[in-house]
Amino acid sequence: MRRLLVILALVFTLGLGNTALAEIQWHETNREVQGKTWNDPSTSDGIKIYGRNGTITIVTPKRITVRVYTILGQMVSQATLQPGTSELKLGTHGIYLVRIGNLTQKVAI
Repeated sequence: MRRLLVILALVFTLGLGNTALAEIQWHETNREVQGKTWNDPSTSDGIKIYGRNGTITIVTPKRITVRVYTILGQMVSQATLQPGTSELKLGTHGIYLVRIGNLTQKVAI
């Protein structure tokens, strides 16, 4: 019975994942953000990542490709961001993994 519930929950989550992915989009903003930077400046290239109030914000000096995953590994968003500040509004609070190139950062919102 427990196994059946886990399978049903997984199928339900995967089914909703595609719908949610289509509704979530990055938005460029002119707002300055004080946030976290990766610890290794030689690989971060000045990229800042910040999470608060259901929004993930990325400040980048160059064009990047970013992927956002849930803590369970389900992709929430994939986009190419232009230089500047971009925000991704997520409806749910939680822990997300943000991957830019070969760097991965955990973000709690």
